[in-house]
Parts: sequence; C-alpha cells; structure tokens
Amino acid sequence: MEDASSARGKTDKKVVSSSKPQSKTTDSGVKVVHQHVVEFVCDSGEGAQTAGQMFGSMSARAGNGVWTVEIIPAEIEPPHRSKAGASGNRIRVGTKEITNAGDEADIVIAFNEQVLYSRIDVGALRKGTIIFLESKWRDDPLETVRAEYLEAFEDFQKRGYDVRETPMEVECLRYIADPRRGKNMWALGMLCAIYCMGLEKAEMEITKKFKRKGQKVIDSNMKLIEAGYAWATKNVPDRFEIPVRPNPQQMVVMNGNTAVALGCMAAGMELCSMYPITPATSASHYLSGAFYRVGGFVHQAEDEIASIGFALGASFAGKTPVTITSGPGLSLMTEMLGLAVMTELPLVIVDVQRGGPSTGLPTKVEQGDLLAALYSAFGDAPKIVMAPATIEECLHFMVTARKLAETFRGPVMVLTDANLATGQTPFPRPVPTEEWLSPPLDQSPWPEGKPSYDWDHETGLSQRPIPGQRGGNYVLTGLAHDNNSKVAYESNTNLYAMRARSRKLHTLRKTLKPPKVYGADTGDLLIVGWGSTKGAIEEAVDRVRADGGKVSSTILRFLSPLEPGLGEIFAKFKKVMTIEINYSDDVDDKGIDAGGRRYAQLAMVLRAATLVDVDCWSDVPGSPLPPKTIENVIRRQLKM
Repeated sequence: MEDASSARGKTDKKVVSSSKPQSKTTDSGVKVVHQHVVEFVCDSGEGAQTAGQMFGSMSARAGNGVWTVEIIPAEIEPPHRSKAGASGNRIRVGTKEITNAGDEADIVIAFNEQVLYSRIDVGALRKGTIIFLESKWRDDPLETVRAEYLEAFEDFQKRGYDVRETPMEVECLRYIADPRRGKNMWALGMLCAIYCMGLEKAEMEITKKFKRKGQKVIDSNMKLIEAGYAWATKNVPDRFEIPVRPNPQQMVVMNGNTAVALGCMAAGMELCSMYPITPATSASHYLSGAFYRVGGFVHQAEDEIASIGFALGASFAGKTPVTITSGPGLSLMTEMLGLAVMTELPLVIVDVQRGGPSTGLPTKVEQGDLLAALYSAFGDAPKIVMAPATIEECLHFMVTARKLAETFRGPVMVLTDANLATGQTPFPRPVPTEEWLSPPLDQSPWPEGKPSYDWDHETGLSQRPIPGQRGGNYVLTGLAHDNNSKVAYESNTNLYAMRARSRKLHTLRKTLKPPKVYGADTGDLLIVGWGSTKGAIEEAVDRVRADGGKVSSTILRFLSPLEPGLGEIFAKFKKVMTIEINYSDDVDDKGIDAGGRRYAQLAMVLRAATLVDVDCWSDVPGSPLPPKTIENVIRRQLKM
C-alpha cells in the first residue's frame, strides 16, 4: 500500500473519454491532455513491470487518477524476443478518476520489436501511437536478428505507428555493465521528462522501492533515471501534461490483492491458509509481512486441499479463517466446500479468477469461475457468493464477507480476478472502525439441552457453539445429520436440514437492496455486468449516451443470493444483455442453432432466476475488455 497525494484530483468521479484525442497546447509547447495510456513491454526479467508500477505510483502521488494492468507471460521462462515472452505494464493516467485500462496506447516503450507484436495482436496500439523502440537490434551480431528488426521496423511504419528508434542500451552502458538490470529505470526517467514530472517524485519512489538494498543501489538507479531524463529532454520533442484537480481527501494506492490482504486484517481475521497460485499469491506475500502485527498467522499448506482443510479446522476451533486461491485451486477445494456447507463452519474463500479450464491462462484475466463458485459442490450446497467491482471494494468486501460467514454460519466466496488483483489505482484512505472487527467469542456456558444446530424455522440461522466453551463440544460430521449433529438418514430429517441451509440465503436476500442503475431507469438496452468490467462498461455507456443512445447499465455484487428487484428493473428496458469475460457462443455463428446456444455465465444465471430473455456478449481475450470494444457492442445492439 502506498500513500497518494492529498491533492489527488477526484472532483468528477468518472472519466468520460472519447476515442478521439482531446488536448490543447500551451505557449511552451506542452500538450495538455485529460488522459493518456502508456505501456512498457519487454522480455521477461527486464523490469518493465516494476517501471510501470513505479510510473503509476508516481502519477497517483502527483494527484492523477491511475489504473494499471500487468502484462505477464504465461510461461515462467518464456523465450526471449518472442510474442510469448512479452512482459510489462499498461498505465492509464488521467485528470479524473480512472476506472479501467482504456483503449489504445498513446506511448509504448518497447525493449525489442518482437514483444511489441503481442500488443499489436490484442489491439493495444492505434495509428499514431508513439513507439520508443530499442535500436540495438539494428546492429545485432546475428543476421537473423537484424533482419527481423528491419522487417518489423518497416511493418510498424506501414501500420501508421510513430516509431522512434532509441539507443537505450547504449546509453545505459555509460553507467552500468548489464543494461538488462537498469534499462527500465532509464526508460522511466525518459517518461518523467515527457510527462513533465520532476525527478523528486522519482527519487521518492526509488528510495521506497530499494531502501532495503541500501543507498548504493538507490544512487545507481537514480543515475539511470537522471540519464533517461536528460536524454529525453535533449532528443524527444513531445511534452505532455495531465492536469491535477485539487482534492482534500487522503488517498492510498494499491492493487486488489493488497486490498484483499488489508481487508483480512481490517476484518479481524486471524488465519490465512493457502497454497501459492497465480494470480493470487501476492495476497499471501503481503499478509506474510504484515499479518503478525495484528496477531494474524499465515499457513502455507502443501496443496489447496490441505489449505482449506486447515482453515476449516481453525473454524471449528472458533476462528473465521480465509483461504485465497484461483480457479485450479478452487477445483481441488470442491469437496471441502461441501463439507463447509454441511458442517456450517464460517469460512471466507477468495477466488482470484484467471483463464481456464485446467492450467489455462495462468496470468490472464477471465470471469470463468462463476458457475463453479455457485454449483461446484455436489448435492445442494448453497453458499454466499460476492464479487467486488473495484480495487477499493476488494478491501471492504472482506470485512463484509467475514461478518456474513459468522452470521450465516457457512462459507462465503469472494470472486475477484487478475485485472483487480494486479492492477493499481488510488482510492480514499480507509478509516477502520471497531465495527469492522470480529467480536470476541462468546464463552458463556452453552445452554443445557440446546442443539448444536438449533435452526430457526424462519431464517435457517443458528447459534455457533465453540469447542472449549462449557457445554459447547459437539461431534462434527460431513454426513447428513439432525440438529444435534447426530448422523441421521431419515427423509424428513434430511429435508429439514437442507431447507434450513437454503433458508439462510433467502434471509440474507431480504436484507439486500436492488442494484443501482447507471444512467436512466428506462431505455432501449440495459447492460448487466459483474466484477472488474464495471469501469469499462460504464465508460462505454457514457460515450453512447452522449450520442443519444438509450442505454444504461447495472453491476451486480451479490451473485448468491442475487440482489432483489432484478425482474422489475429488467422490465423497464426493451432488451437486457450481459457483458462478461467468459465464453459464450456467438449468436451470429451459423454453426450454432438457437436452441443449443451456450450463454455467458451470468446470463445463464439471470435467465434462470428471472425468466427474462437475457442476451449476452462475452469474450475471452486474456486481457481486460476495453471501453471501445464494449461501446461497439452497444452501438451494434442499438443500430447506431
């Protein structure tokens, strides 16, 4: 977590940006723009992710809105100079709040030409994108490398990119023996000059980043930043300024995994049991360095099955633990999830979604785990499922999840994704309150004769006994049981217990409010989304509404139980459709008949729950959906 400037500009909540550039130029030649997208891209191990994160953090400290997206190769050791090896960071910076990664990049810094093709393939560049391209490959000793570079350079120019050959390695060799261990800092210095950033913020960021490695490392990196700054001042004519709007709120900057970790601490949880898995691991890394300060404990189990088993053991003992995983780990936890439902043990499960199935796309974003979260355990295993839509919500939802797990005595699943997990953005510094914390355990004697599952007939709720509490010992079983936790196979007993567990979801649903509609309450089209697509959907809706389109959107946070009032909201629109990052059949695919078409996951759930003919559009590009893509989908639906 990092502090952002209290001058952070957030007076206007939304960025309503057009695909057309909007700017003005000052007398000094500086072009003032309301937002820009910058990308670093290189081979794995060359530090572009670090440089991108630092540039984003510096921009946030200056008071700008920021959203970052890591570009991570799927392989641990991908081949150098290849599309598969592309690594880096996308940083969108704006005057107002930034809620998504935006459309095409304005500036790209590329350490070789081959990794750049991976960004071209996903539509990340446009005609006119300024590319600072490492020029060392033009004179590489290998003829094949020289030929690849020259061919790509010519291709980039034909595509309409503004390619600037840049001697990054040559310049870095003036200061260090191995440019791969410093080129990223030189490039960061170049950006500081281009975006009119003083070196003071860079020095603060370098000091924070490398303080554990000593002053020598700090000084070495600052020399590289200063060198990049000086080179750009002399050789790059472009200057951009992204204005800052004053705001008295104190801000913090973090990614979603850090927010989840801080949420665990803020909620008063005392145990995180997990097995490392991409892209969830950094949450446990943060907890490992900070959890002990508030009495917490991180347990790294031998696998995902053991991690959830350990967590359930802690829950039986009276704690409310959390386990953090991703799709493959969730698959392994399925049996234990059923056990958590049957035994009604409070447990929070965070699923940081990635591409699937199987190992799938380990480092890429997807929203493919919704049906697994809802229905993975066999039999009737109702559980609460929530989906934060912003990085800020990743923190606050952990507090809510802990409360719900304890109140409703069972598992609560929190679905984030790789876009939220690794992206960074500023938001108002949370102010923890005592209400966030878990209350002390009730150690008063358990009433004599009171069943360990004393289900309330109306709500399905029951008080939680704690072993060690006088009279609170009881037998825990995954078998069908009666309210005294005695194994019981009788039909009436089994049905009564199932009804009680299901009734809890109805009880929770009665406390929820209908989701808010973004835009008008009536119209031609309602877009329904969930999770990290919120920012891009709302920006796309703003663009279309600005042109007279009658479109609105709503984002669901509770997916089990669903928020109330959906049928009434849907009835006010001529058409309802979901936008999701998971697979669905294309309605225009001639090989798919209408009756057999597979819908996106939320669309399937909504169609069943509301009996409304909810349509869908979804894609699985392995990257966040740009607002422009969603805008085009909406315009096609409205025939605009």
